[in-house]
Amino acid sequence: MQYDTLIYNVRIASMQHNAQPYGQLSESVVALLKGVIAGVFNADAIHSLSARTMIDGQQQWLLPGFIDCHTHLVYGGNRANEFEMRLQGVSYKDIALQGGGIKSTVEQTRRANEASLFKSAAKRARRLAEEGVTTIEVKSGYGLDNDTELRMLRVAKSLETQLPVRIATTFLGAHALPPEFADNADAYIDFVCDTVLPDVAHNNLADAVDVFCESIGFTTAQTEKVFKAAQQYGLPVKAHVEQLTDSKGAVLAAKYNALSVDHIEYLAESDIPHLAASGSVAVLLPGAFYYLHETQKPPVEALRQHNVPMAVATDLNPGSSPIASLLTAMNMACVLFALTPEEALRGGTLYAAKALGLSDRGEIKPGKLADLTLWDIESPAELVYTLNGHRPTRVFLGGQHV
Repeated sequence: MQYDTLIYNVRIASMQHNAQPYGQLSESVVALLKGVIAGVFNADAIHSLSARTMIDGQQQWLLPGFIDCHTHLVYGGNRANEFEMRLQGVSYKDIALQGGGIKSTVEQTRRANEASLFKSAAKRARRLAEEGVTTIEVKSGYGLDNDTELRMLRVAKSLETQLPVRIATTFLGAHALPPEFADNADAYIDFVCDTVLPDVAHNNLADAVDVFCESIGFTTAQTEKVFKAAQQYGLPVKAHVEQLTDSKGAVLAAKYNALSVDHIEYLAESDIPHLAASGSVAVLLPGAFYYLHETQKPPVEALRQHNVPMAVATDLNPGSSPIASLLTAMNMACVLFALTPEEALRGGTLYAAKALGLSDRGEIKPGKLADLTLWDIESPAELVYTLNGHRPTRVFLGGQHV
């Protein structure tokens, strides 16, 4: 058999669970065919294998492409001025009263056309891709009306037609209350479920549905209504939960077999068995924790004890986590939340894929997508240990060097 590409003379951090650090394999040759990993072989097999392209990895480390499983990277404008105001002593409340905060982003996103939204989102996506991110999840949620929510999702999907990344889209209509529904959250949830979600589903614009279930967001009853509506359209759910309070959103999400529960700083340890039973992934977002000067940390040790998979993501957004670096988020997860480097790297590959319901990527294994990154490092831990210290020497997307 002739393969498309043979990558040889590499050290492989497969991220598989094989009782070896980082899922390291003894093999050192990876064969790619028709966009997938066709085989993994010992070094001496190279003499009997044939391929159109041969790549000497020069003893570098080969890892799966990274997956940023929680971002809000499509939005209009930015909030750098609010960052300055906060550092000059202006409170969040006063900024909001002046029309800032999410209201400002909603207003700017609604005004933006698809071309301008694409231009700014592509800039952020390229920054992630520079670090070896090959799949990016992108949420809506800054339109909060029918037209803008659909526009955001169209822009997100179009990114993969112009950039070397794959995109997974999430409908987050239940992100905040728009001005048209001020003080009438129930009516807005009806609008999300009865008007926007049907259009999103009809146009195949979302791979999942998310809700901000929180004291300043939506109640568990309102969240459940969105979950039920998502089920009607065959869309899996996920949720922003327990970021600021213990609202029991994670328990509700587990009841609906959510792909993931995200933030979870205030998750009660007694609720973790629900996540373990449902298979939901706990997505840690240290960027928001850092940026908002939070002090309540997610219950990492309890999640470990219950074998709940932990993913790590940037939460890239204009307000609480303007961080366009998954490697930085991994470092933060280690420094701030006490993950090990191996947990952080698996959280940005294997478990990030699971958080998106994507079983075809996130590890180096025959049959998986050939989304791979090659790194000139001595140990995988270096990627998490160093801030802004590394870029991949090669990135492969679907077996193609990009």
